[in-house]
Amino acid sequence: MTAMRDKFAEYVTNLQDSIVDAFEKLDPNAPPFLRDQWERPEGGYGISCVFSTPFSPTPATTILEKAGVNISVIHGSLPPAAVKQMRVEHASLPYDPDSQGSLPFFAAGLSIVIHPRNPHAPTMHANYRYFEVTDPADKTKVLAWWFGGGSDLTPSYLYEDDARHFHTTLKAACDAHGAALYPALKVWCDEYFFIPHRGEARGVGGLFFDDLCDAPHKRLPDAGPSDRPWTPETIFAFARAAGDAILPAYLPILERRAHAESTDAQRRWQLLRRGRYVEFNLVHDRGTKFGLMTPGARIESILMSLPETARWEYRSEVGADAESEEGKLLEVLKKPRRWA
Repeated sequence: MTAMRDKFAEYVTNLQDSIVDAFEKLDPNAPPFLRDQWERPEGGYGISCVFSTPFSPTPATTILEKAGVNISVIHGSLPPAAVKQMRVEHASLPYDPDSQGSLPFFAAGLSIVIHPRNPHAPTMHANYRYFEVTDPADKTKVLAWWFGGGSDLTPSYLYEDDARHFHTTLKAACDAHGAALYPALKVWCDEYFFIPHRGEARGVGGLFFDDLCDAPHKRLPDAGPSDRPWTPETIFAFARAAGDAILPAYLPILERRAHAESTDAQRRWQLLRRGRYVEFNLVHDRGTKFGLMTPGARIESILMSLPETARWEYRSEVGADAESEEGKLLEVLKKPRRWA
């Protein structure tokens, strides 16, 4: 089973290279991504590929404003509090409330956030990961393993064709591995990327899943052998298909919107929407919270998901008119639609 560690680490490393290469080819006159390889003192390594432009009072003209395509391949020890939390989904993990013992873990993942400059071009996020917990007395014995991930789209302005293309591409990747996947993971995404204190979703959704392993899953309660993948190899194949769909789902949209004419008023709205993005990531996102609590966490890489600029206004009137383009987006964020 531990061979899956090497397979997944190799996959996300290759996927990172192909994604960064695609964005650099899209805007060849822009600065290249900064490639930062780092070591984790507690165990493991990562490669952070981050795009930004030098600060200047004059706005740059690059397609991307800020972006990150990061991988991490780490190992270490899970403290008892983390083990207790994980036992909710993985009862096979041993837990003694009176013990201060920890469990060895391995985690590999790819995390992507793309914040384009043009208000008409949507932000895109994707994350695919593999997690493994082993026996402290025998680290070759796997106590629990699972895959997680997903991809979602966050526009400032609603283009229904873009949402349909994004979802249709992801659905095709899911359908090849089980008919139960897309319907369940689309709803899960809508529910996960919801900002309770605002009463609205972060964006128009996509896919989200976690804790997918060989055990029955509460999000797929009626799924039979042909409705979803069940083994490490078949779940890995599904995760690869979803990861491989990132570029075909998103790049055509970015190419279509990157050079659209925009106004200062539309830029203002984009920055307000980015404020919502920040609120979700810092207040509600489990991945951000887990990363910040992990011993030896690399804060720079974790917070690369945040946009370069954002805005908050007291009692802003933008979007209050339901017939405005901003109001039409808010309607969809409050009542998620079926796109594929």
